Amino acid sequence: MNWDDLRVFLATARAESLTAARATLRLDPATIARRIARLEQDAGAALFLKSPQGYRLTEAGLRLLTHAEEAEAALGRGVSALTGTGETLSGPIRIGAPDGCATYLLPQVCARIAERHPGLDLQILALPRVVNLSRREADLAITVSQPKTDRLRAEKLSDYRLSLAASRDWLATHGAPDSLADLKSKPMIGYIPDMIFDAELDYLSAFGITRVPLASTSVSVQLQMARAGGGLAVVHDFALPAAPELTRVLIDQFSLTRTFWLTTHAGLRDARLDRIAELLRDGIRGEILRLEALAEI
Repeated sequence: MNWDDLRVFLATARAESLTAARATLRLDPATIARRIARLEQDAGAALFLKSPQGYRLTEAGLRLLTHAEEAEAALGRGVSALTGTGETLSGPIRIGAPDGCATYLLPQVCARIAERHPGLDLQILALPRVVNLSRREADLAITVSQPKTDRLRAEKLSDYRLSLAASRDWLATHGAPDSLADLKSKPMIGYIPDMIFDAELDYLSAFGITRVPLASTSVSVQLQMARAGGGLAVVHDFALPAAPELTRVLIDQFSLTRTFWLTTHAGLRDARLDRIAELLRDGIRGEILRLEALAEI
């Protein structure tokens, strides 16, 4: 088993298809398939479940992936030690995040990281569900709940605030609510109730609100619904600078605080990932502070 074959294995595992891996490896899919077949023969086990939808790792493939990533990290440290470029990061990194964070925080944070480390390929995976690190959907995940499994390790990234808001045009027509009790009679915007994937996102049920006339799995879509005058919505304060049409209501009665967690594989110690995690932590904390301060203006 040689490093070149492991490099093909890693690229295919991360891309989950031969076609997508071609861009990283600069090899045609037929060659990649032959290299994977050779590696599986050497390993004596199937490493991928192959289907028209792509290549997914088997249990044997997941076990090999951990060791292959450790070998990749060790090789990277060796190259850095020889070249004196210890601070220069490179290679693909996939970051899973809820779409509010992925839309309003990560683009500018990742842009600054990429400017400093042009060899990095930063990929933001925005999904209306928890990203599955165990299946290697991403290298790092930002979550709104601390994972409850020994297979993952989590670090608190930052608290963030949410407020109740509506467009100025809507408020001019319908009037602002006078109390939290009024919310039951107002058109609310929120998540699709039976598709809330984390209890931390169930903002409205605590106020006895069971009907959500305008709903989406995406907080970005919810924000656009509010901007369009659809009603009242619970919005991230860090998103408010991107929505100048909105104004907060019931400020003295309604305020939520939630937490972002940065989650990684517990069994993988990778200096490169640790450094990227540090850059993400500092960048996201600073960006939340900046944007929430703008929301107060």
